[in-house]
Amino acid sequence: MNDDSPMSVYAAIQSRRDVRSEFDGTVIDDEVLQRILDAAHRAPSVGNTQPWDFVIVRSPKTLADFDAHVAEKRAAFAESLPADRRTTFDPIRIEGIETSRTGVVVTYDPSRGGRHILGRATVDDTGIFSAVLAIENLWLAAISEGIGVGWVSFYQEDYLTELLEIPAPVRPIAWLCVGPVTEFQQVPDLERFGWRERRPLSAALHYEKFGGTS
Repeated sequence: MNDDSPMSVYAAIQSRRDVRSEFDGTVIDDEVLQRILDAAHRAPSVGNTQPWDFVIVRSPKTLADFDAHVAEKRAAFAESLPADRRTTFDPIRIEGIETSRTGVVVTYDPSRGGRHILGRATVDDTGIFSAVLAIENLWLAAISEGIGVGWVSFYQEDYLTELLEIPAPVRPIAWLCVGPVTEFQQVPDLERFGWRERRPLSAALHYEKFGGTS
């Protein structure tokens, strides 16, 4: 396979990383961003409700305000850790909000599709699962374009809702830092810094019943 060959879905999955410190400080090209968002928008959704929206954030002030909020919440989490876990956590960076220069906030609208949603009648969470599938599509499309994505989760939902003037009942479910990178780490940060190792597939497999062996 030459360098111009498209990346296989398996290669994209294996290469996917939660990017923090590797953004190179340039803004993602609008045409590339549109392709990535188009891939996200093609995700499957319960009852074809497509309950997601994408808020593109590039205002330096908004990025700085959100970054300060996230830093405060990260510090509070660090303070809550026992000493040994704090030592492990300290080198794990969550920066990227400002250096990526583009935030994509994915929202979920539980009212989209009306009262009678095919497939959501007995499992309401299938709605939010659909929005998460859009995030995964976005992430895999980004890695195939050589674009980094970092999912920020150290924030209060009501703060982000107010910051972006998101109307009820819509919820923000992810702030994604999106931008060109200098490199992709070979080993995910949480494994690289010793926070937690990946379980082998064999440990996640059950047969017929939970806990059942082959």
